[in-house]
Amino acid sequence: MPNIKSAKKRVEVIKKKTMRNNSIKSGYKTAIKKAEAAIEAKNMEEAKKLTSFATKKIDQACAKGVIVKNTAARKKSQLSKKLNAVNA
Repeated sequence: MPNIKSAKKRVEVIKKKTMRNNSIKSGYKTAIKKAEAAIEAKNMEEAKKLTSFATKKIDQACAKGVIVKNTAARKKSQLSKKLNAVNA
């Protein structure tokens, strides 16, 4: 446990940031899972809508600094590749 006042404050700040990051991360992962489920079910209307939403969530996570730019690009690419494979 920290003894110094500034160290105690840092612990609290880190706790808040960790909760925020976990919330954002959970949000985009859930969006990806829903989109993949729609793709598996071959529900194309819903899949396109959910893929678009998942892409938005990934971009937001990237903008907040929760995930790195290349990770966001890779996840969006994988998702669109799955969608295009079912379309073809």
